[in-house]
Formats: sequence, C-alpha cells, structure tokens
Amino acid sequence: MSDYIVSARKYRPDSFETLVGQENIARTLKNSIKRGQLAHAYLFCGPRGVGKTSTARIFAKTINCADPGPDMEPCGKCESCLSFAEGRSYCIHELDAASNNGVDDIKALIDQVRIPPQTGKYSVYIIDEVHMLSSAAFNAFLKTLEEPPGYAIFILATTEKHKILPTILSRCQTYDFNRITVEGIVGNLKSIAEKEGIDIDDESLHVIAMKADGAMRDALTIFDQTVAFCGRTVRYAEVIKNLNVLDYEYSFALTDAFLAGDYRTAFLKFDEILSKGFNALHFVSALSSHFRDLLVSRTSGLEALLELPESLKKRYSEQAGRCPLQFLYEAMNITVQCESSYRASINPRFLIELTLMRLSTLVTRLQGQPVSSAPSEHTAPSGPAVQPEQAAQPKSSTPPEPSVQAGPAASSSPDARTDAETSGQERKTTGRRKPRAASASSAFSLNTFMDKQQESVPDVQEDKASGPGDMSDEEILAKWPELVAMYASKPRLSNTLSASRLSMTERDGTRYLVFNVLNAAQKDWVESKLLHELEGKFKQICGIPGIRLMVDIAPEEDRPQTVYMPSEKARDLMSRNDEVRSLVSDFGLDVK
Repeated sequence: MSDYIVSARKYRPDSFETLVGQENIARTLKNSIKRGQLAHAYLFCGPRGVGKTSTARIFAKTINCADPGPDMEPCGKCESCLSFAEGRSYCIHELDAASNNGVDDIKALIDQVRIPPQTGKYSVYIIDEVHMLSSAAFNAFLKTLEEPPGYAIFILATTEKHKILPTILSRCQTYDFNRITVEGIVGNLKSIAEKEGIDIDDESLHVIAMKADGAMRDALTIFDQTVAFCGRTVRYAEVIKNLNVLDYEYSFALTDAFLAGDYRTAFLKFDEILSKGFNALHFVSALSSHFRDLLVSRTSGLEALLELPESLKKRYSEQAGRCPLQFLYEAMNITVQCESSYRASINPRFLIELTLMRLSTLVTRLQGQPVSSAPSEHTAPSGPAVQPEQAAQPKSSTPPEPSVQAGPAASSSPDARTDAETSGQERKTTGRRKPRAASASSAFSLNTFMDKQQESVPDVQEDKASGPGDMSDEEILAKWPELVAMYASKPRLSNTLSASRLSMTERDGTRYLVFNVLNAAQKDWVESKLLHELEGKFKQICGIPGIRLMVDIAPEEDRPQTVYMPSEKARDLMSRNDEVRSLVSDFGLDVK
C-alpha cells in the first residue's frame, strides 16, 4: 500500500514562519510568549482552511518548547516538540466539538483539566468547531473557562463566531483570521511544486488560487487533484478543463466583438459556452469580472487590485486601452442588471442574448448614433425625439426618398421641429392623437447603422413603425371592460377593476392608462404581484405594444364608505328601509 500523504497534511505549517497570510496573528502570539503574557483562553475564528487549528498547534508547541529560538519558533528537538510531532504528547489535547458536544463530554474535559502536565509547562486544550457545543455544554464549561488552573490554556477554534454565546466570547481573547490572498496562495503552491518536482505555469496557479477562494487547504486539495489529472507537467488548458473553469479567452474575444458591434460572434460564442456545459449565470458573472478588471487596468494606481499573472496583466492593459471609460461603466451596469434578473426570468437564455445585443450596440449608442436594435428600448421614439440625433448625422449625396415624408410633421426646418416638439409636450391627454410619420433623415440614419451591422433588422423596424398613437384615448378606455371580463373568475379583483376610475396621461412620450384602487396596501400588492400581468393582457387587447398601466389611490371622496360598527349598520338599514325607521321611532329604540 502506498505511503502517499495529501499535500494539505504533508505541508501543514509547523512553525509561525511557515504560516501563510496570518502574519499579524503570528506576530501577536510570539510577542505574548516572549513577554510571558499568556491568556488562559483564546478564540480563533475565521473562514475554513486559513490555518486556525495549525496556529493553535504551533502556539501550544511553542509555549511548551524547552529551547525556543530567538524569534519564538519551536526548536523541534526537545522532548516536548518530539512527542508532539509523534502524536504522543500528554501536554496538548485536542477535542472535536462536532462529535463531542454534550454535557458529559465537557464534564470529562473538566476532570482532565485537574491533572497537571507531566513534561511541559502548560496543558493546552484545543477545541475545534466549538460552535457545535450545545447550550448546556457551553454553560457547564463557563466556570472552568473563566478560572482554570494556572497551567491550563484553552484554544477554541470556529468558523461561525456568531453562534458562540456572549458569555464565552467575553472570557476569551479573540483573533480573527483573514482569507489568504491570491498572491499568498500562488507563492505557497509554487514552493510546494518545486519541492515535488512539478512543472506548472503561473496561469494554472492563479486558476487554482482563484478557485480556492482564500482557503489554503482548498488550494492544496485542488492542486493534488490537478496533478493527478495532468501529471508532472501542468498547463493552463488542462487545468481549466479539469476544474471546469471558463477560459478567459472567451471574455477577451467577446469584448472585441462588443467593441466591433459584432453581435453575431457574441451569440455564437455564448452558444459554444453553453454547449460545453457551463452555467449561463456564471458566464454573465465572468463578463462582469472581466469588465471590472479592464477598468482597473485602465486606471493608474489600481494595479494592486488586479490579482492576475503578469502575462494576463499585459493583455488586459492592451484591451483596456481600446475601451472607452463610459463603455466599461455601461457594460458593467448591463451585466449586473442581467445577473439580478436572471433567476426571475422565464427564458434565461433569451435574457442573456438581449444583454449581448445591448453590449454589442453600446459603442454605437455612446457615439450618438440611433441604434434600432438596442433591446433596452421598449417603446418606439416619437418623431421630434430623434431629430437632435438627425442633426448630428453626416450629409449624404443620395437624397432621401420622398415617400417617407408625410405632412408638416416631416418638415426639416428648425421652426417646424420646434413647433412639433411644443405641440407634443402641450398635447392634452384626451382626444385623438394623429399618427406619426417617419422622417427622411431618420430613415437614412437607420440605413447607415444597418450598413455598419451588414444585416437588416426588419422586426425592429416594424416595432418602431407601430406606436401607441394608433388609437384615441376614448378607444383605449373603452377596452378596459374586456380586461375586467378576463378576471370574472376572481370576483374581488374583478369588482375592484370594474369600480376603478380611469384616466389617460403621458410621460416621456409614453401613454399610460391610470386606474384607481382604494388604499395604499392594494396599490402595493397590485404593483408587485399583478401589474405586469395586467399590462401584458391589456396590450394584447388593444394591439398597442407601447401602452402602459399605472395604479393610483382613489381620492377620499371617491372611496365607498364601508360599514363596520353595529350602530353604523343600524343607521344604514334605517336609511334604506322606512319600516325599520318607523319601528325604531315608535318603540324609542337606541341604535348607538
């Protein structure tokens, strides 16, 4: 049988010098040993795999060492150090609180504390996963923890500090362990690889360090797994295949496609990533991280925030130089919105493809050109709204087709545009709206963008051609009973909708139908649970994709008076029934 030992055990720290990423704690403990200021109870808390138990063992071995070094490192040669290394020390005791968490286990420990050490100065009791102790066990442990014998020292280790009783916390010196940095993990792994004779590149070490998420034990476990898969020569391509990590090459290629406005390449790359079994949400998260790293690379003075090998830092710096700052900011905003909407989406793939489309058209939109394929535009812009962009377009030698102009709304003079904008802002919310006509310059701008994309987008053009102005306000209001009829199986909701007072309004070029509910609680419930569904059905009824719904609270005078108290019910009955009113008057009944 092989004598193989995993790296997490073989290269476990055995001195303060070999601890990785916890230099401040090591310094504090060594100073307390040097000055003879030892507490009777310590609490080591922090994430998994960062060296809490290892530090406790090193500390216990050092305070019992017969000849510690000038830097308070255990000698490793005295009887106490040798007995600890061989696992036969009677001065250092370890208790796993996960499996010994009862009152009887703590009582046994208290009985053991009464026995003084045989060889060393102190009896050290290391209790791992101390948060697993029951409340009764904690309470039984309180008195001994507060006033132990002079030779007894307790070291409690936990990953969940919040589960420990405050009475325990107040009796211990608390040390919070940090997550180990990527550079710290990479340096330790590189040293271990040299000792083991393993040839591994920096990119692979960084992938392992990032996967470990600040835990050295996890990093050593992943390192052993990678060596088992790749052999004595480890390369980046095999590491990402073994660990199922998304290659950073995809992020670089996708960013180049976004800068070029090539959404076809972005779609194909996304499909290739899905075909390899990667999670779609992880793909969006990787894009967000990539844009963040590009922003850091582009900003001087933030190099310390980029945890990447030198070869990758050069690539990030080169691509970041081609990315406008506004592009990176908007791209991060778009991907974060996609991540937050992913779990609630019925069609997650379509949501991500819309995000890729928005990213692919982002540069064009930032340059001030109209982008008809931008998925973030839910409603078609009106004629006057696009005219400032039309003025920025270069003149073309090819005259626009006269057929696209209709009526005075298509006039190219500044006065005509001003009048159109003024009339659009001051138009009343009632009455029939005139259909808008596309201007020649807007059609030319759209053709210019389509030539750049080398592909027409007829479905988007059709959406822009149809707007919310095809029906008058009265015709839209007349469709409301059809929506109410669709909820006939829900009487309370149907009654609320049918009793609502309706009105039309307009905001930022979008028409809203406003309906009323009785109170703020109903308004909050409708907005959070039902408004999206009502709006979708009403759009289907009207055939207008740009119409929106808005819920408001009815004025006090329009709310029906609800009868609650017995006296109110009696007066209401008297007001509606003459016989009851006569009966009350004849017999002198009290209805208060």
